[in-house]
Order: sequence, then C-alpha cells, then structure tokens
Amino acid sequence: MIRTLWVYLVGSLATLWYAGAMVVRSHVWRRGLYRACDRAARGWARAILWASGVRVRVEGAENLRTDGAQILVANHESWFDVFALAAALPVRYRFVAKKELEGIPVFGRAWTSCGHVSVDRGNREAAVEAMEQAWREIREERFTMILFPEGTRSPDGTLQPFKKGAFVLAIQGQVPLVPAAVVGGRRVMAKGEKRIRPGPMLIRIGKPIPTEGTTLRDRNRLLQECWREVARLKGEGGTFPAEGGAAASPGGGAEVGR
Repeated sequence: MIRTLWVYLVGSLATLWYAGAMVVRSHVWRRGLYRACDRAARGWARAILWASGVRVRVEGAENLRTDGAQILVANHESWFDVFALAAALPVRYRFVAKKELEGIPVFGRAWTSCGHVSVDRGNREAAVEAMEQAWREIREERFTMILFPEGTRSPDGTLQPFKKGAFVLAIQGQVPLVPAAVVGGRRVMAKGEKRIRPGPMLIRIGKPIPTEGTTLRDRNRLLQECWREVARLKGEGGTFPAEGGAAASPGGGAEVGR
C-alpha cells in the first residue's frame, strides 16, 4: 500500500510538471512543440515506472520504422501498458484514446496540444473527423500511431476480439501495421485494481504487415493476421475468435484505460 501511495504521489507530481510545461509551451512557444512533447511523454512515463519499481525490456525494436508513419496495434491489459510503451518505444508516437481523457485537469490540455488523438465514441461523425485530421498530421510528422484494437483493457488478460478501425486506417493510409504484445502489465496492476506491484514488463514487437495495394476488402484478413501475431507474441495459443472485429468503431475502438 505504501508503494501504491508513493506511485500516485509521484504520478501526480510528474503529470503537473511535464503536462504543465507542455500547456505553457503550447501558449508561448510552439516552435519545436512536438519534439518537446516527445521528451515530456517519455519523462512522465519513466517517472511513474521508476516509482512503481517496474523495469521494461523491448524485443524486436528493429521491426519499427523510423522514417515513416506506421500503426502499432497492441494488446491492452493494464494502465501500465501505456506507461511501458510511452517510456520504451524508440520512435516518435501518438496514442489514440477516449475523449474523456481531455477532461483531466492539465493532462487533458497537454494531451490535445501534443497531438494525441481523442475519439468521442458517442459521436461517430466527430470521431471520424478527428481521426482523419490527426492522421494527416501523423503522416506528415512520420509518427507511429498506437492503438489498442481490443477497445478496452482485458479483464482476465486473454486477448479479446479486435475492432476494425485500426485496419481501415492502415489501408486508407497504405502504411504498415506493426503487431506488438505488452506482457506483465496485468501483474503490476490489473483492471479494476488500485494496488500497484513492482515487477518486470516486456514489449515484443513483431514484423510489420504491409498494406500496400490492399483495399477495404482486405480489412478482415489484416485484422485476423494481426490478432494471431499479437497472440503469438503474447505467448497465447487458441483460435481466432469468430466474432473478432465484428463491430467497427471510430478510431479502431482504441482506448487507453477504461
């Protein structure tokens, strides 16, 4: 319990420091803002991981391109998946998450100022418009877009069906899909728990799946291929769920913590 309180204290201070700095920067000096946001996001996430006693190791980083846009699709079991990816990925990235994060004081303003994508799941038209605008910026800046196509954190750690949005985006942009598995986050902090436990985490990054020449008719094939690869990277067996991806949602159903 002492560690958990310590993490919440450090996390709050880190959020005020890093997010507050980006809010101020966005008002007084926008030149180089995105680069400053990259450093701030990594500093914020690393502070939380340090306080939590969590060590993150990355395998397969060579599979990430550094000279162009791509979409990274990962499983989602814990808030710590976000911190691990934010701290350890060796590329410039932006997350896609639910619009409710914009309402968090200081953090929400920094989130939007730094170009992360907010999706209003109750307003499909607004969500699609936000994704299209963000996608243009991401391609121009050569960011990696990070989505959690399960749509929410898995309650038991098993890989849930994927939604289609991430794969539609990849086809529209003709950019590669990069499957990734984040392992160990649920042991640190499972969905519905408040207690934080120290321990190792591992990010396994698979080989990119090309989308050049694909059309929307290929979206289910790409979805299934990504699902199977993420499951393999996680070390899971099992069969692709028949209902996987049956319901599309704006922004791929991607969501950071629910």
